[in-house]
Amino acid sequence: MSEWTIGVIGGSGLYALEGLENVRTQAWETAWGFPSAELTFGELNGVNFVFLPRHGSGHTLSPSELPYQANIAALKQAGCTDILAISACGSLREDYAPGHFVLIDQYVDRTRQRPMSFFGEGCIAHVPMADPVCSRLSGLAFDAAQDAGIAATRGGSYLVMEGPQFSTRAESELYRSWGLDVIGMTNMPEARLAREAELPYAAIAMVTDYDCWHESEDSVDVAAVLEVMQGNTLKAKAMLSQLATTLANTERTASPDGIETCLDTAIVTPRSHRLGAAVERLASLVPRVFAAD
Repeated sequence: MSEWTIGVIGGSGLYALEGLENVRTQAWETAWGFPSAELTFGELNGVNFVFLPRHGSGHTLSPSELPYQANIAALKQAGCTDILAISACGSLREDYAPGHFVLIDQYVDRTRQRPMSFFGEGCIAHVPMADPVCSRLSGLAFDAAQDAGIAATRGGSYLVMEGPQFSTRAESELYRSWGLDVIGMTNMPEARLAREAELPYAAIAMVTDYDCWHESEDSVDVAAVLEVMQGNTLKAKAMLSQLATTLANTERTASPDGIETCLDTAIVTPRSHRLGAAVERLASLVPRVFAAD
């Protein structure tokens, strides 16, 4: 069995991970509450996977309602070594047509009302976010997409909007003027929280539409998104199967980006000043750092 355990967060349209063997589901509770749904454990091509549908099994949670902290905490506690997030998105570029996959490497976060951190209320940390995704995992996912015959681009900037409404035309044009590539509603604070949990995180944005800026395309609506999403979901499953085959033959070592030890230099609250309740919560998330407290 491979040493990898990949946590897959499935976005809109991806509510199950087919092809798993030795499947079991388990309800999970964390110090930050329950995740979006039960966790599904299984093996794919000899690799352990833990699947979580981001919006719930019946898409009952909007982007602003998602239990981001609980989702990341549950995957960490379930033994995931890495997280691969899959999301539907709108394109801000002519050449990223519906059906194109983008392996995200940067974010602009425009969300306003979501818990952004595991830290606070008795213990403070400032993790580095200059490079918010794991370069190795992102590269492996990109290679898997190419091997599966999917049109994909490695590297891209993702504007994270609050939602749940789509953009105004003025907003869409503004984000294009900034040189951003895609727009979506869910990768933040997901990526921030994964970093605080010392989990390597990579994200695949599956283009479903041109937002509302494109002159020759209709403005985005749910019906159009759902139609494209069906094809994207099939591609995502093919990519994950290919990724599993690769990981089964790839030794897992620590991320080259230092993610698994990033808290060593990020915590600013001395042990003598850390409040017990905060330490107890954080010890359930990163016992490597807080179990001795």
